[in-house]
Amino acid sequence: MSKKDRLIYLPLGGAGEIGMNMYLYGYGPKDKERYILVDVGVTFPDMDSTPGVDLIMADASYIIARADRLDGVIITHAHEDHIGAVGLLYQQLKAPIYARKFTAAIAVNKMERAGQNPDMVNVVPVWPAQVDIGPFKVGFMPVAHSIPEASGLVIDTPAGRIVHTGDFKTDPTPLVGEPFDPVMMADIAKGGVKALICDSTNVFSKNVGRSEASISKDIHALMKTAKGMVFATTFGSNVARLKTLAQAATDEGRSVVVVGRAMDTMIKTAFATGVLEDFPPIVDLEDAGDIPRNQMFVLATGSQGERRAATAGLARGKYRGLELKDGDTFLFSSKTIPGNEISVAYILNQMAEKGVTVIDDTDGRYHVSGHANRPDLEQMHALMNADVVIPMHGEYRHLREHAELVQSNGNKAVIVPNGTMIDLTNKPKIVDHIETGRTYLDGKQLIGAMDGIVRERIQMALRGHVVVSLVLEEDGSMIDGVWVETIGLPDDPRISGGIGGKLEEAIDKALTKANRKTLNNDEAVETLVGRISNQVCKDIVGKKPVCTVLINRLVAE
Repeated sequence: MSKKDRLIYLPLGGAGEIGMNMYLYGYGPKDKERYILVDVGVTFPDMDSTPGVDLIMADASYIIARADRLDGVIITHAHEDHIGAVGLLYQQLKAPIYARKFTAAIAVNKMERAGQNPDMVNVVPVWPAQVDIGPFKVGFMPVAHSIPEASGLVIDTPAGRIVHTGDFKTDPTPLVGEPFDPVMMADIAKGGVKALICDSTNVFSKNVGRSEASISKDIHALMKTAKGMVFATTFGSNVARLKTLAQAATDEGRSVVVVGRAMDTMIKTAFATGVLEDFPPIVDLEDAGDIPRNQMFVLATGSQGERRAATAGLARGKYRGLELKDGDTFLFSSKTIPGNEISVAYILNQMAEKGVTVIDDTDGRYHVSGHANRPDLEQMHALMNADVVIPMHGEYRHLREHAELVQSNGNKAVIVPNGTMIDLTNKPKIVDHIETGRTYLDGKQLIGAMDGIVRERIQMALRGHVVVSLVLEEDGSMIDGVWVETIGLPDDPRISGGIGGKLEEAIDKALTKANRKTLNNDEAVETLVGRISNQVCKDIVGKKPVCTVLINRLVAE
């Protein structure tokens, strides 16, 4: 290790927010570091702040500009907030991808769908094996979580060992996947841990986390007493929960149907990679019509209110031939992620109107979290005994609470939110701040959050839109008057010709009075028309709409 070399950590997403996880590690001389990127996740849009957007991911501009020094992309597990952007960003990152077998299979699927080379996905063995990636030796440390083969990372560098927990919980009986192994954790820490980069999601939950196995009894009891056709939704990636639900239904004489691509993909991938060895028989949807309603159980995607998922479709009416009816039962075996409360509540109300018995996780009987609670975090801190703990994976309030928890036990913690670069070589110190933001998938295009496209949509949604078309002679005189189309503006029946007619009259009058200099300048004409449009609409409807002016000039031959 040269005195000029440094070990840096820079979160680009996921530290100060839930979702869009993206963490960068670098080692080498300043401005010549070699990098590994941990996770490339997404979050989901909402109609209020990101209308029309399909997915949101962290702005990877910093590492894209240094892609020639990026030695690998490491995926800790196959949740969308950690893997969702791997295919979308690969063309700009262009580095080998490393993941365990189940996660790698999901990554291959995403690469293929994005038109990228799936051969760039490398399957890695589990700890204590390690993979050489540039100046780093990386081991995939198995941890319990709500998806198979989740991994923390043991990252060895010339400056010392870093442990990146990824998402984890201290579950000794996860049903599918590896249990939490404190003996292995303690062994990893024996040689000393320079920094523990640690999950903060459930730092406010003060009770010891519950095991996935603990809810099996209640789910079986529910299936025994449930009426009508029984539906359930949960996170499609929680293969253990899917199995528990399906097995409980099967034990009570119900046939199992799965609706929703994501859930179906996860089950098939779990079988293909050996993560799942058995699962109750699944009936094809085409054959479900022959089964009596009170003998059917349906697993549906969309536990977070996603409007295109199966659960939302069922709440609205029919979904692929299935329909909710009075007396049916619908179980939400999931926790509503902050920010999704409104969309989930809307679905619950739609179901209640149909006479469906809706059961959610209010009393905690049918769902357990996949993240470590406060006492579990303290257990991880004690096992690793790191020189410093850096909270990650949480909103800023989670990071701060986590840091205060570490410090209350006499240990050192540093809050490192998105865009903050910390040098871990010796004593941890913040050395730089970079601008971070978001990138949107909008249809087939990746656009920046500051590009203005989404802002324009919001403005049109809030204020309405006026389109004005003009035909001008070369000398600036008008031909055929002004044509106006209004979109998203209420009309006033008391006005002859409506608001469009009033706008045409006012704009025509203003242009007639305008001087030659104004009429010969397109920008000046647009400004004048926009001002008149705002004045008229403000007087009539109380809003200043977005105004688009189309100017056509006739040129003499």
